[in-house]
Amino acid sequence: MIKKLDILIIKSFIGPFIVTFFVTLFVLVMQFFWLYMDELLGKGLGAWMILQLLFYMSTTLVPLALPLGIVLASIMTFGNLGENFELVAIKSAGISLLRFMRPLLFFIITISALAFVFNNNVIPYANLKALSLLYDLRNSKPAFNLRAGQFNQDIENYSIRVGEKDEDGSTIRNVIIYDHTSGMGNDKVTIAEEGQMISTPDKSYMIFRLKKGWRYEEYTNKDGSENNEQVRMYFKQWDKVFDLSSFKLQRTNQDLFKNAYQMMNVKQLAHEIDSADRYRSKIPDKVYNYLSPYVSLAAEDSTRKLSTKLVNVSTPPTSYDSTFITLVPDSLRVRVLQLASSQARSSKNLVEVTVSDLTIRQMNYATYKIEWHRKFTLSFACVLLFLIGAPLGAIIRKGGLGMPLVVAIAFFVVFHIMSITGEKLARTGAVEAWIGMWMATAMLLPIAFILIQQARNDSQVFSKEWYMRIWSAVSRVFKKS
Repeated sequence: MIKKLDILIIKSFIGPFIVTFFVTLFVLVMQFFWLYMDELLGKGLGAWMILQLLFYMSTTLVPLALPLGIVLASIMTFGNLGENFELVAIKSAGISLLRFMRPLLFFIITISALAFVFNNNVIPYANLKALSLLYDLRNSKPAFNLRAGQFNQDIENYSIRVGEKDEDGSTIRNVIIYDHTSGMGNDKVTIAEEGQMISTPDKSYMIFRLKKGWRYEEYTNKDGSENNEQVRMYFKQWDKVFDLSSFKLQRTNQDLFKNAYQMMNVKQLAHEIDSADRYRSKIPDKVYNYLSPYVSLAAEDSTRKLSTKLVNVSTPPTSYDSTFITLVPDSLRVRVLQLASSQARSSKNLVEVTVSDLTIRQMNYATYKIEWHRKFTLSFACVLLFLIGAPLGAIIRKGGLGMPLVVAIAFFVVFHIMSITGEKLARTGAVEAWIGMWMATAMLLPIAFILIQQARNDSQVFSKEWYMRIWSAVSRVFKKS
């Protein structure tokens, strides 16, 4: 049955957990934004497009922010209770630390189960949306930005320069436009004293309404003579239309990304792993099928040639020369060598292709297994870091964002580094995928049990007064001596 004490501890935990989780998620999203800021800014992307990307990326970062939020909230919750002597009162009432942790442990297990469902169903979809959108944004062209005194070549086959650009952003003066659409160099040049840039409502075209200018066009004679014709035309007003459709964001078909491992759930990953296992089991048969025609032909050919040579030999030789080719007649030796060399090269090429294909599939196989285990390790990390954070808070006995924040980040960094190390070992094939992905959990779980035991015994490892008492005792010993 749920006791009032259970409700108290859960309420004490939920508030800090919500705050720390969203603060952690915000920090991780900002880290992502700063990482790709140089590639996204200056491309004229709308606020809605940026918000979409940040939303999808924040969804993909939830599995990483959740364990950090849990360990930080656990240390803060139990630290506050210890600082206010509530833990002392609870223990004096005959309630053990494990009994006090039990409702929160059930709550964290529930969160861990929900996190697995989220990782398995929501994260693949969010990865599909986020990574496909990020790919399109990174490969989109920068926005058309015409600066005074500089040649602009953003529009294909055109080089544009304006001497001055008014503050309204549309009026331009001393305009020079080089048209390279013919592929014959600067054979078309437009010069105007002033003009105005007008954008169509759908932003697909840019109209340069030029005034008081000249157009120079040079025509090459079809007969190849050097006497080319040049035409000069004066205009009072002339509209030059530029197509800006290439500057628009071109969305890639998302079906091209859906077969990546980040977009798969546990069932799909298991199917890919099973397919890879079945393929690997068929490799010996495939190699045999590839090589058997060449080996059998070589065997039959050599048998026929040897029988031709030895048919008139009454007594077979008791020993042979170390080189097989000496048994072949001189008239057939060159042909046999050419055939053997050709078959050896063909066999080698087939084996190399098979090995290359197997290497790629082996890398994909390791990636699928790593991602399959990741679905479970990130969920179990919530429970693991709670088992570390709760006793740490009871030992530290400090609330707030001071010492708890430092200790929580330290343990999370250790967990993250060991997770990355184990993953890299698994990718290189140094260890099995399950060993690499569960290595951090296996190394930190004993530490969690030790911390729980220390918290049950009211350990003062993190107490400043405990170290001061030890130092005073040691100082007294040296003073007496």
